[in-house]
Amino acid sequence: MRISNIRPAIAACIAIAAISTVARAQTLPLPPQPVVTVTASTTSTLANDRMHAWLRAEVENPDPAVAANEVNTRMAKALARAKAVRGIDASTTAYTSYQVSERNQPSRWRVAQTLSLEGADFSALAALVSKLQGDDGLVLSGMSFSVSAAARQAAEDALTQQAIKAWQARAQAAATGFGSAAWRAGRVSIQTGDSVRPQPTFRTGAMQVAAAAPIATEAGNTDVTVTITGDAILEPTRPAR
Repeated sequence: MRISNIRPAIAACIAIAAISTVARAQTLPLPPQPVVTVTASTTSTLANDRMHAWLRAEVENPDPAVAANEVNTRMAKALARAKAVRGIDASTTAYTSYQVSERNQPSRWRVAQTLSLEGADFSALAALVSKLQGDDGLVLSGMSFSVSAAARQAAEDALTQQAIKAWQARAQAAATGFGSAAWRAGRVSIQTGDSVRPQPTFRTGAMQVAAAAPIATEAGNTDVTVTITGDAILEPTRPAR
């Protein structure tokens, strides 16, 4: 082969190799950007402004029809009394009827129905509960307190904005700590929750309570929390020129 023909062939091979190297370099993935998971929470203490009470009419009788009739009569009277109190929401739930059999005892039927009460006027609701126990023969099953939906929503909206600012500050601190010049937010989630502070829970047994002064109430507080968890994607630091 003549030397004049070899030189063009070598140049062509060098050019092809250079193009192949550039193509491989273009297809190689860029180094992954570091990602830091950041969490921030804000909490607000709210006074419970809703009171809940559950009472039941319960009767035992060998004849299920007699037991059911007495429960229905008591509950109808109690429901009418509750609806006459302004600002009290009343509803009936949990109707049960079953046979009770015990050794050396005649079988009998136990029929019960629950009356659910809710309101913002604690004094009025406590007085109503005492009336229902003393006059209508209902049994108090339990009481609890909570934050109203409107108050909770307003608190969560304000806490969300505070939590976002706290999250951004932590993301910036993380970026600075890792030596990054800047960061951007990735996937972020916002969660809300609440926890009721420990308080006495009022419950009764199966015995009927005689009419007396209204039940003492202490509503307590609820802690509402908003938590933000998300990824802060750190931008690589550019080398000084």
